[in-house]
Amino acid sequence: MEPFVSQAEAAEIVKVARTRAGRSWAEIAEAIGRPAPWTVAALLGQHPVPKDEAEKVGELLDLDAAVVEALQAQPTRAGIGDAIDDPTIYRFHEALAVYGPAIKELIHEEFGDGIMSAINFKVDVQRREDPSGDRVVVTFDGKFLDYNW
Repeated sequence: MEPFVSQAEAAEIVKVARTRAGRSWAEIAEAIGRPAPWTVAALLGQHPVPKDEAEKVGELLDLDAAVVEALQAQPTRAGIGDAIDDPTIYRFHEALAVYGPAIKELIHEEFGDGIMSAINFKVDVQRREDPSGDRVVVTFDGKFLDYNW
């Protein structure tokens, strides 16, 4: 029997294996028929990967059975911990600190009393060329959930 591999260990193994295999995240996502943001999040331990998809990733990246098993486990989703120190992640926090209250007001004005789901949710990341420097376009697409009393 293979030794146990945690989701955190599996995520690190996947990152190294992907680089060594010369595969892009987009290529892996296409191979399993999933959007790239979901695929990356899942392979980093934020979603359970269905068995057939985990096995396909295992084949693509030459992963051990224990890693493939770990990819299928139900994750414990928690705060980002030390990742807040990463400049890219920090900038998202900064943007939400500045624009979050305005976005909240606009959601309430447009939809009423409720929230955007982060469970029934999609995210997309695109590059947009711009003469002053390429732009990062991040789209959050969450279902509106009204408060029911």
